Amino acid sequence: MYVQRDADERILSVSRMPTAECTEPVAADDSELLQFLSEVREDDERARLQQSDLDFVRVLEDVLDLLMDKGVISFTDLPEAARRKIMQRQSLRRRYNDVDLVGDDEPLI
Repeated sequence: MYVQRDADERILSVSRMPTAECTEPVAADDSELLQFLSEVREDDERARLQQSDLDFVRVLEDVLDLLMDKGVISFTDLPEAARRKIMQRQSLRRRYNDVDLVGDDEPLI
């Protein structure tokens, strides 16, 4: 394995082969390398969880809309803070979708 280090000698990136940036050879079982790889894995999992949260928010919005459309609950049944957040999000989504920032394929929010 080959690593690139920053000014403080911390690993910045890793490569299996030497590259212009990753020039320092290190053993595959080097403790610092293993720690770096562990942190990268955690960051990736955190990013996936955040994306899942964003996707799930949209699911919840759709469920709320469905329940209100069917008359199971009404908008006024929700707490004031929830109503404010829903209205703010709907306004943001409408504004971004109206200006077509992402093209015709899929709405932004």
